[in-house]
This record gives sequence, structure tokens and C-alpha cells, in this order.
Amino acid sequence: MSDKAPAWVVPVMRAGYSARGVVYTVVGGLALLAAVQGNPAQGTTDALADLRAMPWGFAALWAIAVGLWAYTAWRLIDAFMDLEDYGHDVKGMLARAGLVITGLIHATIGLSVATTAIGGSASGGGTQSATQKLMALPYGPVLVGLVGIATVGAGIYYAYKGYAETYKDHIRVTPTARKLDPVMKFGCIAEGAVVTIIGTLILIAAWRTDPAQAGGVGEALGEIRSVAYGRILLGVVALGLIGFAVENFVEAAYRIVPRRAGRDVMTLAHRAKLKAQGKLRQATA
Repeated sequence: MSDKAPAWVVPVMRAGYSARGVVYTVVGGLALLAAVQGNPAQGTTDALADLRAMPWGFAALWAIAVGLWAYTAWRLIDAFMDLEDYGHDVKGMLARAGLVITGLIHATIGLSVATTAIGGSASGGGTQSATQKLMALPYGPVLVGLVGIATVGAGIYYAYKGYAETYKDHIRVTPTARKLDPVMKFGCIAEGAVVTIIGTLILIAAWRTDPAQAGGVGEALGEIRSVAYGRILLGVVALGLIGFAVENFVEAAYRIVPRRAGRDVMTLAHRAKLKAQGKLRQATA
């Protein structure tokens, strides 16, 4: 295997992040509208289903589905070829396993979107339905509990990614990326909050052996809406989801593949490190 990644992985990556950005734009936008109007927030499937009623909805849904499958392909290729140099130690293999899992999750979302595009019902792919099927297996509640723990872990990871600004590691320095940095930080933290709530709902379902307790994005947003000052919190989280969409669009435009771009590309993380060390030249500002 050549040390340098092939050129075709870059457009696959960009298509995947673009589609992901569209999904979160729709979900976040409708959640913000719900917060303003006082309506229940919609989950990913219901939000994307609204697109089908629009004149360009059929084509848009198929574009999103293909893009999500491109994101799946990118994650699987990234893991197999180690395009981001995670390595072969325990930490690196865990990171690459995480790439595979997130890739497969987005493949399922892509299938749901494609089903919606052709006029079918995508509800069967919902979190409650998946939990019910898993609960029916031997040691089902234990398996559901493990999924819940993994989901909470993913939520904590996204929140940490925003707090520690690790999203900067592979984003090329550009004026646009620098201006949108605070938006990306806020978006990752908001995504972490939503995913953590989803994981918590799955854990409750495992504890009570009740798949109805599980839920996806719509249920997570509903939990936020139900607390004191819920409409305000829902509005803040909705803005955060839109911020996460922006983060994905920035990655689509400016993300680098380390084994393709080389190690001498100035990334946001590298720039921040040089700035902290007082070594940042005016030319890189």
C-alpha cells in the first residue's frame, strides 16, 4: 500500500460531509422554527420527510442519501487505510473502530432517506424500532444497555471535541474557517448534548426493558422542550445543531486528509499551537 492516499478519497469525503451538513441544517432549522412557534420538534426522519413535499424534494433527498453513503464510504476507507494516521496501537484501533461504527450508522440514515424519497415509510429505522428488535435478542436488555453506553460516550466525545477544539486538527487555515471557528465549537458541543440525551433514553429503555422509552433526535429535542424554559433551551440547541451543520460544511470545504496533503499543511490546530508559543508569523495570520 502506498504511503500517500489516492486522490479519489478527497471528493468522497467532501460529498459525505456536505450531505451531513444538509441533514443538520434541516433538523436544526425546523427545531428552531418549533422553538419560535411553540410546536413539537421533529426528528431527523420526520424533518427530511418534509422535503419530499417540495418541488425539488425528491432530487434533494436522493442527493442527501447518496452523500450519506459517501460519508459511510469515507469512514470505512479512512479506517481501513488509516488515512488520518491513527496508528495500530490500542488507542488508534479504537479510533478506527469508531470510524466504522459511525459510518454504518450513516449508511442506515442514508437508507432511511432513500426510502422517504421513494414515498415509503422510514419509521421502521427509528431508534425505538431498532431498540425493540435488539431487545428481542438473547441478552437483549444488556445489548441495548451497551448501545446506550456507547451512544452516551459518543455524545461526550462530541462535546469534548468542541470544548477541546480537536475539530481543528484537520481543517486547513483559511479566513472563512477562522471566522466560523466559534460557530463550529458551539455546534460540536450542542451535538454532544443531543447525542448524550439519546444515549440516556436508550439506557432508560434497557433498564426498564421498554423499547418505548428509547428515542432519537426528535425525542431528545422533546426532552429539552419539556424542561423549564424549554422553548429557550430548544432554540439554543437548535442554533447549535445549525452550528454543527456549519462545522460539517467547513470540513467539506477545508478538511485535509493527512496522508494525502502531507504534514506541512497549516491547520487551525497547528496555527493555534504556534500562536500559543508566540511563533506565529504575520504571514500565516
